[in-house]
Amino acid sequence: MSATARRLAHIPPTVFSEMSALAVRTGAVNLGQGFPDADGPASVIAAAAEALASGANQYAPGIGVPALRAAIARHQQRHYGLEVDPDTEVVVTTGCTEAIAGALLGLVDAGDEVVVLEPYYDSYVAMLDMCGARRRAVTLRAPAFRLDLDQLREAVTDRTRVILLNSPHNPTGTVLTRDELQVVADLAVEHDVLVITDEVYEHLVFTDAASAEGHVPIATLPGMWERTLTLSSVGKSYSLTGWKVGWATGPAPLVQAVLAAKQWLTFTSGAPLQPAVAHALDHEPDWPAELARDLQVRRDLLCAGLVEAGLTPRVPEGTYFATTDVSHLGWADGRELCLALPERAGVVAIPTQGFYDDAEAGLQLVRWAFCKDADVITEGVRRLAAADLRR
Repeated sequence: MSATARRLAHIPPTVFSEMSALAVRTGAVNLGQGFPDADGPASVIAAAAEALASGANQYAPGIGVPALRAAIARHQQRHYGLEVDPDTEVVVTTGCTEAIAGALLGLVDAGDEVVVLEPYYDSYVAMLDMCGARRRAVTLRAPAFRLDLDQLREAVTDRTRVILLNSPHNPTGTVLTRDELQVVADLAVEHDVLVITDEVYEHLVFTDAASAEGHVPIATLPGMWERTLTLSSVGKSYSLTGWKVGWATGPAPLVQAVLAAKQWLTFTSGAPLQPAVAHALDHEPDWPAELARDLQVRRDLLCAGLVEAGLTPRVPEGTYFATTDVSHLGWADGRELCLALPERAGVVAIPTQGFYDDAEAGLQLVRWAFCKDADVITEGVRRLAAADLRR
């Protein structure tokens, strides 16, 4: 008999843990989970060590240490022209994943409708299920993975409580354009809907993105600040994914809703890491742009290797990830291929079918990560090219 509560019993374990464990068990090259092979700036790590040595080891304020909240406010103003009050319009979270959990638990009641773009980060669905929300998915369809504006207009109604966005988008690598975001904004205003936007890859946008503007926060559009909760973290932009320091910014009532939930989740975390993240935002502001330039080179290395292996990818506009359709190889679905890859090729990837409500739309798609050392990518695609990947 299962001891798991009904609210969790039907939610499968995250595929990221499963595939990373498979890589460790088999010794395969891990082109699956999106964690970098190299750490972030040395000065930021030194700042964390200094904080540890100087006694920043007890509970931080639940809302976050003042220095980090102020640095986050300066970050929003410097990059996007958003004026944010660090005392009332910022809350520090245990990574963006807790920001997502706190936002949904704090703002969504059982029975509320939430519109979400699919494929989606799997924690979205787990949290929406825990909230008892009714999910309305809008599909970014292969091969272009652009937002279907007509489907979005159909999905957003007066019953909608929240539109949950993710741009730059994991796993497709799509970066929503200002025109696409304007349609979202118009619908949010028309139907009096809140927007929760996961912008964790905000600085990892490439020079050949569809929009020359790169990443546009929807909170910067007219009429959107007062109804938008913006989520991000240090993990992706500074290659410090294990630190799990994130944040939410927005109008005080929305931030207070996140804090109302967060206080019963972790209350606080990472006391010596928070001043180090403040150092990153204030004193290493150019590091994410340099990382994005380097990632674009590694993206091109991965994509060229996938083509050589017969796995033509959609070249992403941002994030860490590229997606391929594997239907031509004869496998029933992408998961079946991913489970066979360690033995066939000595490589691990992530099947994306679990990130869809529309099972057919993602059935034979596979995600590959390029936030790895160039030597690791080269070895991974060499193994793929040398293997027989057909069913």
